Amino acid sequence: MNELLESLGVQPRNSGACTGSWIQTSGPELVSHNPADGEPIAAVTQAMAADYEAVVAAAERAFATWRMMPAPQRGEVIRQLGEELRANKEPLGKLVTMECGKIYSEGLGEVQEMIDICDFAVGLSRQLYGLTMHSERASHRMYEQWHPLGPVGIISAFNFPVAVWAWNAAIAAVCGNSMIWKPSPKTPLTAVAVQQICNKVMERNGLEGLFSLVIGDNDEIGERMIADRRLPLISATGSCRMGRRVGTVVAERMGRSLLELGGNNALIVMDDANLDLALRGVLFGAVGTAGQRCTTTRRLFLQKGIAADFTAKLVKAYGQVRIGDPLDENTLMGPLIDEGSVQMMLDAVAKVREQGGEVLCGGNRVDRPGHYVEPTIVKTTHDLPMVKEETFAPLLYVIEFETLDEVMKHHNDVPQGLSSAIFTDSLITAETFLSHRGSDCGIANVNIGTSGAEIGGAFGGEKETGGGRESGSDAWRLYMRRQTNTINWGTELPLAQGVKFDL
Repeated sequence: MNELLESLGVQPRNSGACTGSWIQTSGPELVSHNPADGEPIAAVTQAMAADYEAVVAAAERAFATWRMMPAPQRGEVIRQLGEELRANKEPLGKLVTMECGKIYSEGLGEVQEMIDICDFAVGLSRQLYGLTMHSERASHRMYEQWHPLGPVGIISAFNFPVAVWAWNAAIAAVCGNSMIWKPSPKTPLTAVAVQQICNKVMERNGLEGLFSLVIGDNDEIGERMIADRRLPLISATGSCRMGRRVGTVVAERMGRSLLELGGNNALIVMDDANLDLALRGVLFGAVGTAGQRCTTTRRLFLQKGIAADFTAKLVKAYGQVRIGDPLDENTLMGPLIDEGSVQMMLDAVAKVREQGGEVLCGGNRVDRPGHYVEPTIVKTTHDLPMVKEETFAPLLYVIEFETLDEVMKHHNDVPQGLSSAIFTDSLITAETFLSHRGSDCGIANVNIGTSGAEIGGAFGGEKETGGGRESGSDAWRLYMRRQTNTINWGTELPLAQGVKFDL
C-alpha cells in the first residue's frame, strides 16, 4: 500500500489545501479508512478559513489570465491532463477502490471516465459556438457569444470520488474558468492524488490556481464556499438534503447551482422482454458499487406474466454474487463506505419488514471485517412508504404490475427523477416510455439498465434530483454566461419594434 500511495504523491499525512503549491494547513486531522477492512490508509490535515481564503485568491488570479487564453490552447492543457491520467490509471483506480470500496474494474472505469471527459473537452474547446441571428433593423448584425463565469466551486461525493470532479473540471476549464474542489471527507486521498496530477500539468504550463483543492468540514469550508459571492457557480453532488441547503444559499446570493442529487431509479421489465438481457441489467444496476450509485436500480417493476419466473432467477443470481475484497478480481460486490451506511441499510430493512415487505434474500450484515452487507431483494407493492425513499445501499424493491399505463403512474410517483429503464421488444412500448407521457426522469433507457451513463450525453435528473446537467452534449453552457451582441454598421439609428423617438 505504501508503494501505491507514494507513486501517486500521497503521504502518510497530507495537507488539505493546494493551489498548485501545497498550503500548510493546521485544522483537525482527517483519517481515511479502507472500507474493506476498516484499517487506516493515511491522513489529511484539514483546511481552515485562512487556507480557504488563500485558495480562492489564487483561483481569482488564475481566472484573470486563464480566461484570456484562446480556448483551443486551454484544450491543450486538458489534453495533457488526460495523458497524465492515462499514465496513472492503474494506481489511481486502485486507490479509488481502496478508499471508497468499489471493485477494481469499477475503480479503473471511473478513471477511464476522467480520461474520456478530457478527450471530450479537448474537442469542445474548438466548439464553444454561439448563434448568429437576423436583425429586424437594416444594417445591423446580431449574434450571441459565451464568456467564462469565474472560479467554479465543485463539491463531490464519496461514491464517485474523482470522476464527478473531472466531469466538471475538464469542461469548466476549457470554458475559461478556474476551479476549487471540495471532495467528500470520506474520500480525501483520491482528491490529493488527483491534485498531484493537476500540479504536474499546471507546473508544466506555468499555471497556478487553475485547479485548486480544499479539504475541510462543512461548517468551516462547505458553508463558506456555498455562500461565497466570488464563486458564481457551485456544482454539488450529494443527497437531496444537502442539495436543498446548497440551492437555497446559492440562490439567496443570486448565484448559480448545478445540483446532482438523489435517485430512486426504476427498471421496468415487460412480458415481451429479452429476460436474459434484463436479468443482467437488473443485477449490475442494483448491486454495482454495492448500491451506492445515484443511478442504482432501486425499484424493479415486473409485468405479471413473467414476474414469478424472473424473480426466482434474480434471487438465484443474487445468491451467486461474490462479496469480498474489492481488489480481488473475482469479487462482484465490495463493502459499503462506512459503518453508518451499514446501519442505515439494516434500519431500512427493518422498516420494510414493519411496513409489510417480504425479504426474499439478503438483509443482513456479512460476518467479516469491514463494512459488508448482503444485497437484498424485497417483494412489495408500490404503496409501501419506504419505496419512495432512497436507501443508498443494495436494497431492491420488486413490484408486480399489469399494464403499461399502471406502471408508468407508479414509476413517476416518487420525488426523485434521475435514471429509468425499460426492457421490451415492442417498439410502441419503448417509444411510449420515452415520450412526454412516459418516464419523467432525466435519463431514460430502453433495453439498458439504469446505471452506466456515457460522458457524451448530458447527465442529470429532474424533480428532487436537482435539475442540473453535467458532462456531455451542451452542458458546457452552464459554465459560461451568454451575451447577446448587436452591431450597427450603418449610418442610421433605427429602434427596435419600429419605435419612433425623433428630436
